[in-house]
Amino acid sequence: MSRSYQTQLPDAVRMRAQTLGDVGAQWVASLDDCVRQLAAQWALTIGGVLSGGSEGFVAHVRLGDGRAAILKIGLPGSADLSAEAKVYQLAAGRGYAELFAHDPERNAILLERLGAPLRITAQAIDTQIRVLCETLHEAWMPLDSAQGLMTGAQKAQWLAAFIAERWRLLGRPCDKRTIDRALEYCEERADAYTPEHSVLVHGDAHADNALLLDGTGRDEAPHRSLQCKFVDPDGLFAEKACDLAVLMRDWSDALLAHNDPLGQGIARCELLSALTGVDAHAIWQWGFMERVSTGLVLLEIGMKKEGEASLAVAEHFCSGGA
Repeated sequence: MSRSYQTQLPDAVRMRAQTLGDVGAQWVASLDDCVRQLAAQWALTIGGVLSGGSEGFVAHVRLGDGRAAILKIGLPGSADLSAEAKVYQLAAGRGYAELFAHDPERNAILLERLGAPLRITAQAIDTQIRVLCETLHEAWMPLDSAQGLMTGAQKAQWLAAFIAERWRLLGRPCDKRTIDRALEYCEERADAYTPEHSVLVHGDAHADNALLLDGTGRDEAPHRSLQCKFVDPDGLFAEKACDLAVLMRDWSDALLAHNDPLGQGIARCELLSALTGVDAHAIWQWGFMERVSTGLVLLEIGMKKEGEASLAVAEHFCSGGA
């Protein structure tokens, strides 16, 4: 009996596919054929399907020469792997996984296989933050131009439109003051964009997208011995604070568990600024924008608890800033 890959899709991928209507349903229905075609084209042996992520099919594979790799097939309308492939090509292995092959027609890529996600290996949030900042230092690369990538100004404008529309469509799930503050920050970051202060930015540099290099992170090693590369980049030409926004967005439960979420948020922002030399004001604004937009996305795809937590932190953050 032929193996069915669509039945092994993570729930988060299925939920996101459902939000895309007929396009998402067709992608799920044709997934098995797509995997088999790519296996034949690239001489792959398909292994286990990975459970992480929400925007496509990801599996362990082995190349014809025996090398281990990762096959990723993006969900149309949610994950454009041509943009992702562009980032891997520009980085050429510096701070990012190496790209082995790309099939734009099937929206698929073949990548270097790395180790476990940082979030699994390093439990402490402080350790994750420090390793992510070190990895970002390696990955941030100056470019002569945007190279066809979205710019920081375009990202800020896109976030403004997304936040305003989704807040309305979802029935205004948080205070209007929070939305107004996010839109104000979007306008300021769009106006602050300059090519001279922009680099190649990952765009979603969280601890599940930072994978350990083989041979690092064993025996509870300290953070300075944890070496990672990034996967799943959005790919932007933007100021560095745009990447640090993700570190401000994450770990909502830890912030809400504290009796002073705002104070903890400011302390995290100041730590990120100290570790990277990036302006704390810009980090705070990008972080707030990401937190609000992500909270709305989580609500939209049915992750109610996580979405509400993200927006609850944003409401705390409305009363101050770095």
